[in-house]
Amino acid sequence: MAKYFGVAIFVILIDQIIKYQFIAGFRFEGECISLPLVFNKGVAFSMFSFLEEYLKWIQIAMLGGMIFYVIKYIEKIFYFPAFIVFGAGISNIADRFLHGGVVDYVYWHCGFDFAIFNFADVMIDISVAWILYLSYKTSK
Repeated sequence: MAKYFGVAIFVILIDQIIKYQFIAGFRFEGECISLPLVFNKGVAFSMFSFLEEYLKWIQIAMLGGMIFYVIKYIEKIFYFPAFIVFGAGISNIADRFLHGGVVDYVYWHCGFDFAIFNFADVMIDISVAWILYLSYKTSK
């Protein structure tokens, strides 16, 4: 079990190191991708920002429930991607406590505008796709 928590800690460290660079002043403006600093008070696409201070507590409860469920009821094949989600979620929640919002910095604006996101968000997306793939593969 320790190796899976190690995976979560690794994701937290990488995410926080990248975010620190933006807090310290790093910026980039490109034709298709810009790297600004934004503090997202909500979740994806700033949804639920009206929950303000309650949002971080709701997210902690959800992540706690998720990791409890994974450890108690789910096959070990799902642990690796689930703990990546856990680490990324914890890192984003830490931002809410430290900075008042999630530190986002990747902005795609080539052909269409997309939400500003961060490394933890990408890790969550990849892990969810991985979990869906594993679910499909093990259901056969």
